[in-house]
Amino acid sequence: MNPPKESCVGIARPIANMGRFAAEQVGDLGRFAVFCAHMFGWVFTDFTRWRLLRPQLYEVGVRSLPVIIFTGAFVGMVLAIQSYPQFELLGQAPWLGAVVNLSVVKELGPVLAGVMIAGRVGGALAAGLGTMKVTEQIDALRAMGADPIRHVVVPRFLACLLLIPFLTVYCDFVGIVGGYVVAWGYGVDTHEYWMHSANAIENWDIFAGVVKSVFFGAAIALISCYKGFQSRQGAEGVGRAATEAFVVSFMAILILDLFIVMFLQGLYDALWGRTSIFLS
Repeated sequence: MNPPKESCVGIARPIANMGRFAAEQVGDLGRFAVFCAHMFGWVFTDFTRWRLLRPQLYEVGVRSLPVIIFTGAFVGMVLAIQSYPQFELLGQAPWLGAVVNLSVVKELGPVLAGVMIAGRVGGALAAGLGTMKVTEQIDALRAMGADPIRHVVVPRFLACLLLIPFLTVYCDFVGIVGGYVVAWGYGVDTHEYWMHSANAIENWDIFAGVVKSVFFGAAIALISCYKGFQSRQGAEGVGRAATEAFVVSFMAILILDLFIVMFLQGLYDALWGRTSIFLS
């Protein structure tokens, strides 16, 4: 007895939907690759327009400082508050600085700064470019013979690439200060606190955090600008583009963080071998 046609259609529909979704994602990935290639072509060949870059430097850098200060300070303080009881029970309270500051510099500072910037800057980039597309400003640039990627995307990309590493270092600094304030409040010896911190943090750790932030900044700018360019018509389309820009940027930060940590840790072990901060 042959099964009814309705049941066959019901079974095939989810498979067809999965195939359609996969095809859409592959096509979207291809369009994103073309978008990135077009943008990098202008970056490496002919972009010297300071008047276009300057306002983006202000938007990405200066206007992100309050968020970075807030994030760094509370990350350092919360980490110190949660870690102190365990160190006190072991009689090693001065080691609190080594663990807190190393965690902030190597991992929490770059990642959380990237996430906060993805929310503030990435969403704004996608919404701004989406609005330009909806109001046909992008088409107007093309009609005047100007490349919108050169005049709109490249300045935003360079601003993120240049300033997000500095914002990350600033977040690290504020987080370190926040952790010290908590340690000082608990009565931890200041000299031993900073001595253990200085012995634990190497130049490589600072370098690793900056390298992460460079990749995070590039990912945030590329993804957000692309989502803005792909925005659908209407306010709903612009809002969806801003949301997708943050979500995809957040996922990209986590994925990049994993692979960068694996690569840099392997490189460090190959060059200097494994060491322990508690034996320094």
